[in-house]
Amino acid sequence: MRRSTLYTAAIVAALGLGACSSSATTTPAAAPTTAAPAPTTSAATPSMTTDSMATTDPMAKDIIDTAVGAGGFTTLATAVTAAGLVDTLKGPGPFTVFAPQDSAFAKLPAGTLQTLLADPKGKLTQILTYHVVAGKVMAADVVGMAGQKVKTVNGAEVTIKVSGGMVSLVDATGASVNVIKTDVTASNGVIHVLDGVLMPPA
Repeated sequence: MRRSTLYTAAIVAALGLGACSSSATTTPAAAPTTAAPAPTTSAATPSMTTDSMATTDPMAKDIIDTAVGAGGFTTLATAVTAAGLVDTLKGPGPFTVFAPQDSAFAKLPAGTLQTLLADPKGKLTQILTYHVVAGKVMAADVVGMAGQKVKTVNGAEVTIKVSGGMVSLVDATGASVNVIKTDVTASNGVIHVLDGVLMPPA
């Protein structure tokens, strides 16, 4: 009986050692890893606007050539030439020119233009420079300047008036002249077309 008991105990011990050995050599499987997704940017890349891409056309004409090419400014071109202002308005600028068209000069009292052309360095030059503002002032800028006085190259001021979306300039005599076309761009500035001639202080 004692021998039987010892034999049984030996078997149980052997089985126990086998179990320990099996558990010691078993390596648990590694937990699967998941690659982190590449980071994404939620904000869209801003697109380039037309304005920011705009460049100056190297072939663009200056204010004088632009006015002549547009037609309807024959009288103005003649007056500017007589006053010796061509080189100035072909310069780098920039300039904003409020340009009276031919029909605007035709509204002047009879003989006025001939008198002005006879003394180009006097009153004619004063009138022409009264139509020029330093800098490039686009129509959108002008609309936002309602009621303001703007100094011209002449040294005198014109007043900007905006009514019903229409822009006009009030000269030194109190007369109002309408802007009938805007933003005729040139390499050295911009032209706004007038239906009348502005008169500076006497």
